[in-house]
Amino acid sequence: MRDSAGNEIAAVRGVVLSLMGMLREGATHMGVATDHIIESFRNELWPGYKTSEGIEPELFAQFPLLEEALSSFGLVVWPMVEFEADDALASAAAGAAQDERVERVIICTPDKDLAQCVQGTRVVQMNRRARSLQDESGVIAKFGVLPKSIPDYLALVGDAADGYPGLQRWGAKSAGAVLARYLHLEDIPKDGSVWEVKIANARTLAATLALERERALLFRTLATLRSDIRLFDSIDELRWKGLAPGFEAMATRLGIEDRVSAWG
Repeated sequence: MRDSAGNEIAAVRGVVLSLMGMLREGATHMGVATDHIIESFRNELWPGYKTSEGIEPELFAQFPLLEEALSSFGLVVWPMVEFEADDALASAAAGAAQDERVERVIICTPDKDLAQCVQGTRVVQMNRRARSLQDESGVIAKFGVLPKSIPDYLALVGDAADGYPGLQRWGAKSAGAVLARYLHLEDIPKDGSVWEVKIANARTLAATLALERERALLFRTLATLRSDIRLFDSIDELRWKGLAPGFEAMATRLGIEDRVSAWG
C-alpha cells in the first residue's frame, strides 16, 4: 500500500493497526522498541551477525516513518542505536515486573530469544498472529529448557535470523535434553560418558563442545539480551493517554482515518 506521494506504507499501517487492537483489547501501558539502526555492539563480536543488508528497500525505508507514526499515536517509543530492540524489550519487561502494581507483563513478539525473559506467569510472551501466550511452562514445552537456559540453547543450536550458526551436530533435541539437566554450558561435563541424560551420540557432542567451547560462549553472549537498560523511571510513563496532536494527518496518510474514527 502506498501513500499519496507513492511511498510504501503497508508495514507501518499494519503495526499501527495491531497496536490499536492491543489497546482495544485492554492494554493500559505500552512501549514500543525499534531498531533505529540495525547494527549493534554484537556486530563487533561476530562478523556474521545480522545487518541491514538484505532487508527489502521498501521495508527499510519505512523505519523512520514507523517511529513518527508511533509517537503521533501517543505511544512511548524506544529507538535503539547501540543496543537492539530486543534488548529494550528485555529491559522494559524486567523494569515493569519490579512494580508491584503490574499484574502481568506481556512481551509481544514471537522471537525465540525473548523467551529468556519469561518469568513464571508474570512475564509472558505473546505471538499475536498465532493468538497464543507462552509462560514459563510454555517455554519448557517448546524448547525443553527453562527460560534462563535459552541463551545457552541458542548458542548450541544457532539462530539463523541473527546470523550465528551454533555448533555442529547439536540439534534442538540434544541441546534441550542436556540443558534441561545442566542448565548452562559451563555446567555440562566435558566427558559425555558421564552425562546424566540418555543421548546416543553424547561423546561426539561432548567432543564438539570441548573443541568449540569458546565459540559457544561467544554465541551465548550474542543470544543474551540486556535487561539493565534504563528506559523509564516509572511505569506510569508508559500509560497510554490518547492520540497525540497531529495524528489525524498520519491516519490519513496511512489510510486508516475511518478505523480511527470508528475506534473512538
